[in-house]
Amino acid sequence: MSIPIQNIYFLLSYAWNRLDEAERVKIEKKELTDLPSLLTRVLLNASTALLKQGLEQGYIPQQEEIAGIKGKLSLSETIKQNLLKKQKTVCLYDEYAVDILSNQILITTLYRLLKLERLELKLKQEVKALIHRLPTVSIIKLTPRCFDQVNIHRNNQSYDFIITVCQFLYENMLPSQNAGQFTFIDFTQDERKMASLFENFVHNFYRQEQSKYTVSRKEITWKLSGNAQEFLPKMQTDITLECSSKRIIIDTKYYQQTLTKYFGKESIQSSNLYQIFSYLINQRDIDQKDKTYTTTGILLYPTINVNYDFDFKFEDHSIQIKTVDLNAESNVIKNKLLSLIK
Repeated sequence: MSIPIQNIYFLLSYAWNRLDEAERVKIEKKELTDLPSLLTRVLLNASTALLKQGLEQGYIPQQEEIAGIKGKLSLSETIKQNLLKKQKTVCLYDEYAVDILSNQILITTLYRLLKLERLELKLKQEVKALIHRLPTVSIIKLTPRCFDQVNIHRNNQSYDFIITVCQFLYENMLPSQNAGQFTFIDFTQDERKMASLFENFVHNFYRQEQSKYTVSRKEITWKLSGNAQEFLPKMQTDITLECSSKRIIIDTKYYQQTLTKYFGKESIQSSNLYQIFSYLINQRDIDQKDKTYTTTGILLYPTINVNYDFDFKFEDHSIQIKTVDLNAESNVIKNKLLSLIK
């Protein structure tokens, strides 16, 4: 399944829950040549805007040998180094500077982009120019934990989107066979990653684009009795939309082919149908009978150009098989998703 680059950015903006920031980072269509170029351009534009407003600063612990006292005296270290005879001390103090984790992640990511194979020379030159405009910041070894340690708060909200992009680049850049170089992994060819992206996109889309329903991932309890409940698999919906009178359960699926073939005949994947059917049966609540006994179940597939629209009934439940065309313009995709829940 080949999705246009601009639509990948559209999906990512919702999946990251960073739509406002993504819309502020203007990207021209002519710049959308491939994924590495897209992400590099996004980071360049966001970082340039950040530089105009000023980099975040923080208090950095310092230990220094000085004449006199500054901050807190480290008496043990001063004595250990026999500095009193020289009328010097070892002192501990905090310095307010830009060399903090958020900026270290940004500068390290920019340097990694300079080593990214197949990235356009023009973009690498722009990355290099941006690095020269930035103040001196330490390059660090990136790990998944680095990104978790960045504290985003009201005063540094502009870093939220930048750190998200840096983390995404980190997760999709691997050392290449050429020493010191990186290669970009095309995550769109990985069904597992794209399934997660598609689910998060749909979930956050409904959170932001409609107000009738609350949106959640709802855990469903098996309607089974027995003495080994702990061995039952967990049931959790991808998306549950709920208001006072209605409930809709959407289960997203991502495959290169929407339908499978059995003996030459196209068919919905049986496991997907069993799953949504199980959700509908087990979510029934006698205390909310009017709503839960009429819950709608939707299997939602992405597709390119070929659409399916099936509707089945089980008692008072509607079970729908729907597709959304990821090759369409973003406003068409929006209207399609909104029409599903009307």
